[in-house]
Amino acid sequence: MSWTDERVELLKKLWSDGLSASQIAAELGGITRNAVIGKVHRLGLSGRAKSASAAAPRQRKARSSPHMLRMSRGSIRGNTALALAYDYEAEATPELIDNIIPIGQRRSLLELTEQTCRWPIGDPGSSEFFFCGGNALTGLPYCAYHSRVAHQPASERRRERRALR
Repeated sequence: MSWTDERVELLKKLWSDGLSASQIAAELGGITRNAVIGKVHRLGLSGRAKSASAAAPRQRKARSSPHMLRMSRGSIRGNTALALAYDYEAEATPELIDNIIPIGQRRSLLELTEQTCRWPIGDPGSSEFFFCGGNALTGLPYCAYHSRVAHQPASERRRERRALR
């Protein structure tokens, strides 16, 4: 389909009358809504006349029930999908001190199981690299100490960051 002068004039008239691009495409026949939008853009046609229904502001619906009020959400930041999934207080919560891992507890990648802590220690490129190997908490990949390190609340991380400055 090519845009003839007659079709362009009809497009301009229908556009100024306030018809939608879909309605204009149906009226002209043989073209799509997107073709109409593209031609209007290339012609640089200004905004069109508003229809009577679009000119009047719409009234908001009354709430069906007077007891339904909008409640604001609490201020929660970050990914909260797993926020309540783990109960760390059920296990004994160790103090966060330097964790020294005994040689007999250390594990290589091939020695890890579901019951061992998979916290990496050291540089993976060095020969001294190992995993913690302690008893993992049920359903978690880490022991109690490393679970607390890995899953700190954001407020604690911010406090620690400020203390380092």
